[in-house]
Amino acid sequence: MLLRHIHYFLAVAEHRGFTRAAAALHVSQPALSQQIKQLEERLGAPLFDRSGRAIRLTDAGEVYARFARLALKDLEAGERAIHDVGDLSEGSLRLAITPTFTAYLVGPLVAAFHARYPEITLSVGEMSQERMEELINDDRIDVGIAFDEVHSADLEATELLVETLTLGVGREHPLAGQARVALARLDAQPMILLDDEFATRERIDRYCRQHGVYPRVMMEANSISAVVEIVRRTSLATLLPEPIVRQHDDLLALALEPSSFFRTAVLLQRRGAYRTAAARAFVDLALEPCRDLAPSP
Repeated sequence: MLLRHIHYFLAVAEHRGFTRAAAALHVSQPALSQQIKQLEERLGAPLFDRSGRAIRLTDAGEVYARFARLALKDLEAGERAIHDVGDLSEGSLRLAITPTFTAYLVGPLVAAFHARYPEITLSVGEMSQERMEELINDDRIDVGIAFDEVHSADLEATELLVETLTLGVGREHPLAGQARVALARLDAQPMILLDDEFATRERIDRYCRQHGVYPRVMMEANSISAVVEIVRRTSLATLLPEPIVRQHDDLLALALEPSSFFRTAVLLQRRGAYRTAAARAFVDLALEPCRDLAPSP
């Protein structure tokens, strides 16, 4: 059986038809049909139900597709392993990070990595944790930086840092003279928050429910920079990671008491997957003792 057969089979399964799959593969439809027929004869089972208007996988096809995808993933990992350069004189790293960490974490961490390994090509993508987990499992991302509430059992999470969320206010805000604020003051507090596209928002809502406080959410935004600008220019407060608030001179970070608001950042990798020299080096650097990944106040 040739690897080509597997690629052709998965293309037909993905496109749910021979015509579209043939176009995507840049082969003729008769040639594609012949390859699938050979594969079915070799396996001794029909892989596609051709009785309807749309092609769909048979039960046998569903099972085979699952193992075919895993096989291709392992073969691609094998190719990377062959070309992996242990001395890090060349190589590449695919990194993903959730949006709130992008605002303060990715800069110093990537700068330190680039300074130490300048020949490594780095690809950085910002995305939701759900999307990140999907791409890591599909072997399209090497390392992810996200939160410790991991949904996939196929991923391995290593604690990176513990982050504090704080009440951020402008210097003219009524609470600006305080270093700390009681949780009860959040109740009915006019605020702007990140919208529910952010995992941070889900954490904020859960934290508030747990403590029986209900801020007045006057505005929502899908951008951290937009939240910061609005807090700077209005009397609205917000809840953001403390390092993000502290890197803006015209904002103040007020600690919440008596129950601080913590969450844990983790490094995500596919469990049992091959780890390139670049990925191992990045994880080792990120986990170095006493590494300060947050900006100074």
